[in-house]
Amino acid sequence: MNLLLMLGGALVFVIGLLISIAWHELGHLSTAKLFGIRVPQYMVGFGKTIWSRKKGDTEYGIKAIPMGGYIRMIGMFPPGADGKVSARSTSPFRSMIEDARSAAYEELQPGDETRLFYTRKPWKRVIVMFAGPFMNLVLAMAIFFGLWMTYGVNQTTTTVDSVSDCVLSQKENRKTCKDGDPVAPAKAAGLQAGDKIVAFDGKPVKDWDALSGKIRDTIGPAVITVQRDGKQLQLDTKLVQNIVPKTDGKGGYVAGEYVPAGWLGFGARKEIIPLTFGQSVDRVGEVVEGSVQALAKLPGKIPALWNAAFNGAERAPDSPMGIVGAARINSEIATMDMPIGEKMAAMLSVLGMFNLSLFLFNMLPLLPLDGGHIAGALWESVRRGLARVFRRADPGPFDVAKLMPAAYVVAAVFVCFTLLVLVADVVNPIKIT
Repeated sequence: MNLLLMLGGALVFVIGLLISIAWHELGHLSTAKLFGIRVPQYMVGFGKTIWSRKKGDTEYGIKAIPMGGYIRMIGMFPPGADGKVSARSTSPFRSMIEDARSAAYEELQPGDETRLFYTRKPWKRVIVMFAGPFMNLVLAMAIFFGLWMTYGVNQTTTTVDSVSDCVLSQKENRKTCKDGDPVAPAKAAGLQAGDKIVAFDGKPVKDWDALSGKIRDTIGPAVITVQRDGKQLQLDTKLVQNIVPKTDGKGGYVAGEYVPAGWLGFGARKEIIPLTFGQSVDRVGEVVEGSVQALAKLPGKIPALWNAAFNGAERAPDSPMGIVGAARINSEIATMDMPIGEKMAAMLSVLGMFNLSLFLFNMLPLLPLDGGHIAGALWESVRRGLARVFRRADPGPFDVAKLMPAAYVVAAVFVCFTLLVLVADVVNPIKIT
């Protein structure tokens, strides 16, 4: 049964992956056609074509390896200086440029002279190249807002789930009390599981962050107002200083770091609660900020990833993860003992993060990524604008093909990194349990 659940979880991710890729390429396709650019192919996947249909002048199809997708546009690069595709050169770098230029013209047909990508104004080319990643961003936001505002997110509440018997430093690896340990302030005050704390020292508290902050800032006498069996009770207590986990200022904790602070001694209940639109906006801002920071730190995580893949080192929870790793996470989620709704929400969250990562990654200003083509079009716009200001001759379209040697280097680095992540995901995967 577990095997079937694992396969089902992986299949859900693969289907979501294919939808995400198709959605991304649809952004490129629709805007290219909007601006009159001919698109011979729209493909989801790589490798051997397993299904295709031609409609109009575009072939739509699915390929065997669901690791990406593409559309092929006519005239991605301008012709050579003589107005034609140059002959092959013996120089390896020149050959790369000419190969790229030849590929851009290999399906040129009569009448395509007015339907070439490079002939469109820079702002139109920016829209065409940005439309793909933007579709991933739209899908990610739709998933996040849809989940958070309808199903909800797991949040720590102000309801008491458990009460500590004694004062224990949270830095200690000890769960039981010893003789001589002082009684926890919450227990001494009569706090019980199920009580909902509604005020602290007479000031209302609506969420865990507010209550936690007040508790941490208080050492000494305090009045806790709780709601119990439909009635409000006021409990006198005396908070003590204890060693507690350091907060990160965003509702979480800093792993392995502890600070002295006020302590009451109870465990708060967690519940799945829908967010308002405003709360969802704040949360998505935190998610995007965290994703940008993770992308910036990616090169620094490669040594640890290598050690996890080949030297048996422990895999960090925030280690880079690829498609295989994400599929395994979905498989784990499918086998966990929790309601089906919670499983689907978790799987959709994985897909949302995947689409957000696709957006951010593709926006890097490097060829062959979409961001590289956007940067080329923007540079052409700046260069032509400066020529107009200084009354110089129009320099013409910027030849992005000249950057193809660098693009091949970038592609090679990406391939090596992808293989490293793949090995790590297979031999030493991240496990959410």
